[in-house]
Amino acid sequence: MYLDSLAIKEGLKHINMTILFFTLSHFTLYDMEKNYFDPKDLKKFGNITELQEEMGKKFFDWYGTVFNGDTALTEREKALIALAVAHTVQCPYCIDAYTSASLEKGADEEQMMEAVHVAAAIKGGATLVFGVQMMNHAEKLGM
Repeated sequence: MYLDSLAIKEGLKHINMTILFFTLSHFTLYDMEKNYFDPKDLKKFGNITELQEEMGKKFFDWYGTVFNGDTALTEREKALIALAVAHTVQCPYCIDAYTSASLEKGADEEQMMEAVHVAAAIKGGATLVFGVQMMNHAEKLGM
């Protein structure tokens, strides 16, 4: 489908904060003022039990056991780990929740950012180590 770029530019003047997502057959406009991830939805997390009460309850029981109390790890350490993992899995709800939890449990912003860097380093290393797979395959192909 051919899209006239001038017409799109003119149309965008009338749409506040819009991103165009193009596919081969069409494009869709997404209004950034209506966020896909609404921070208010985090408060609805407990509602997951409504459609599957038994599994939801088991999850929350387990989740509470993992995060509550100082065990081999302190609650502060658990919050920092959760914050790092939240960035790795790119969960905006988790990032909000564990930013708050980390601060509440006594972590400071420098420690929180260091945890994020640790997660990023692991994610980056995990991505790069797959380069060995590529090199092995290229070698096998005689390149």
